[in-house]
Amino acid sequence: MNNMLNFIAGVGSSFRSKMTRLGAGTRLFFLILIYSVDSFKRIGLTIREIYFTGVLSLVIIIVSAFFVGMVLGLQGYYTLEKYGSSEAIGVLVALALVRELGPVVTALLFAGRAGTAITAEIGLMKATEQLSAMEVMAVSPVARIIAPRFWAGMISMPILATIFSMVGILGGYFIAVLVIGVDEGAFWSQMQANVDFSNDIVDGAIKSIVFGFACTIIALFEGFDAPPTAEGVSRATTRTVVISSLAVLGLDFILTSFMFV
Repeated sequence: MNNMLNFIAGVGSSFRSKMTRLGAGTRLFFLILIYSVDSFKRIGLTIREIYFTGVLSLVIIIVSAFFVGMVLGLQGYYTLEKYGSSEAIGVLVALALVRELGPVVTALLFAGRAGTAITAEIGLMKATEQLSAMEVMAVSPVARIIAPRFWAGMISMPILATIFSMVGILGGYFIAVLVIGVDEGAFWSQMQANVDFSNDIVDGAIKSIVFGFACTIIALFEGFDAPPTAEGVSRATTRTVVISSLAVLGLDFILTSFMFV
């Protein structure tokens, strides 16, 4: 009986802790919206963070996209060739990247590269009492530190996802047309005829915006909520990757079920 009560108490405590963190994250989001006006007055802060989260992520995005596109080109060609539809390889590569792989893989790479850096940076600021020093000087850490990083992530993520899809299509073109020998005109004409702007490209852009919001707010909250110790910052950085990845995959299923069904 005692074991059962202890189990129920543990479940209740864990649920209460999760709901408390969810409430704290929601509160942080509303604070970001409130202090965004002050943050935009120093637009240079946001531009600097866009460079940090977006421009510095371009290398891993471009390299990953090119290889993903080449893999799609190879796998798609050998699958479609069995049914005599190898000329439709351009459609397969484009739809797979624009609808799914572009936003999802970009979000996972963004969480692993930029998200962890944001969490670690804010966590270290908290551990070294830089955030407390700002409050003492009547400078809001949310306006000065959190809000610029939030908007930088929201701006960078859709752009990175678009670049990922474009480079991935070039990777598929390289393999299918230049290496395997699929007709170039068929590759592009099939893609142009079957990829719809509103149903495919816009929906993929919506996914990238949602993923950008999720990854950025999770990274910011984990850093802002991290215990001010080396171990606390380390665990917060790990949680950023794990929670962001699970959130992206879960949101992808939800959004896909509404968009493409």
